[in-house]
Amino acid sequence: MDVLSAARRVIDEGPVCDACLGRQFADRSFGLSNTERGHSLRMAVALEDDEDFEGFEKSGEECWVCEGLTNDFETYAEQVADALSGIDFETYQVGTRTPPLIDENESLLRDLADLPEATGELFKSEYNREVGKRVGKLTGTEVDFERPDVLALLNLERGDVDVQINPAFVFGRYRKLERDIPQTEWPCRECGGSGKQLAEGGGEEPCDYCGGDGYLYSKSVEELTTPPVLDAMDGKEALFHGAGREDVDALMLGTGRPFVIEIKKPKQRTPDTGTLEAAINEFADGQAEVEGLRLATHEMVERVKELDASKTYRAQVEFDAPVTEGELNGAIKELDGTTVEQYTPNRVDHRRANLTRVREVYDIDGHLEDETHGEIEIHGEGGLYIKELVSGDEGRTEPSLAGLLDVGAEVTALDVIGVEGEDEVFDEDEYLRE
Repeated sequence: MDVLSAARRVIDEGPVCDACLGRQFADRSFGLSNTERGHSLRMAVALEDDEDFEGFEKSGEECWVCEGLTNDFETYAEQVADALSGIDFETYQVGTRTPPLIDENESLLRDLADLPEATGELFKSEYNREVGKRVGKLTGTEVDFERPDVLALLNLERGDVDVQINPAFVFGRYRKLERDIPQTEWPCRECGGSGKQLAEGGGEEPCDYCGGDGYLYSKSVEELTTPPVLDAMDGKEALFHGAGREDVDALMLGTGRPFVIEIKKPKQRTPDTGTLEAAINEFADGQAEVEGLRLATHEMVERVKELDASKTYRAQVEFDAPVTEGELNGAIKELDGTTVEQYTPNRVDHRRANLTRVREVYDIDGHLEDETHGEIEIHGEGGLYIKELVSGDEGRTEPSLAGLLDVGAEVTALDVIGVEGEDEVFDEDEYLRE
């Protein structure tokens, strides 16, 4: 394409501003803004045609293509900066909703000037870039096209700016120090969380099943940990993501379980994690505690949910007949390093698919406290059902401690004391922000 001939055709369809002229040739001579590119082309055409030069800005005319909107880059950047004042962010992105008429004008200009349909740059792309550069300078932050902290959407038809604040994330490990506390809120299945049921004579009354609370348990790890984070980060909503979950009646001790708290629309993204950790532990009041808090990336949520992890358990076991230390040691030796087949346990078959799961016992040890009570510590593959490994679950788990001992065995108390990645640690630096 002869650039000057093409530029002359665009100019002849004027009035066309320098930005709209230069945008048609945006793939030429990098390092120039479209306004600079258009101004240079206008000068080059005037030189070649030996005509007096008057810049477009001196003509006093309004561009029919953009209707003067390319004069408003600075104005919109200032609007964005004002909209983001009071919000803690390090990265941003700018998006533009272009009026349909502008897109039509752009297409018409290319048709009238006989330019290729795919030439140059889209109007919205230029607007995103030019306003974005100015936003960066005004706020001292950096653009991020992948996952920015904030997204500013320019609505050129309305003349305003919408700001979207992306979630922020805090990673850590929790310990649950009391039994009968679920990891997350557990709505009552009878009333659907409403706390109400139909009365016999009509109307409503408190649900008998949950006592009118709407929940089967009055508190959860989620409720004991998220409020201080939500408050510190001045967000709208908190979501709790755990690396699996322990049984409601099990403690979570030892090194704790990895988790992520996701805060929606946070105005503060960088709280001091040491202060935040102390605030959570004070709020949880001895029922739970957290440690190792770090600011995290959004990818940490998927990592916590999907990373294969092994678990270590400590179980208090009651036998229905006397067992000797030698018999227990023999059964433990049989289970150590073995592969276990577990058909969906009776206690969870209402919410789990009926199938046989194959899991490995990595390591097991234990001792008797008396002839009918013992303590067993088990390190196993993720998904290994510990209670059923002990009891046999009426033959659904093979082999089992009860089966090898040929006595009934039941877990009376269960503690989780370790949750670690099978092949890599949860807190890899690339998933953390500090």
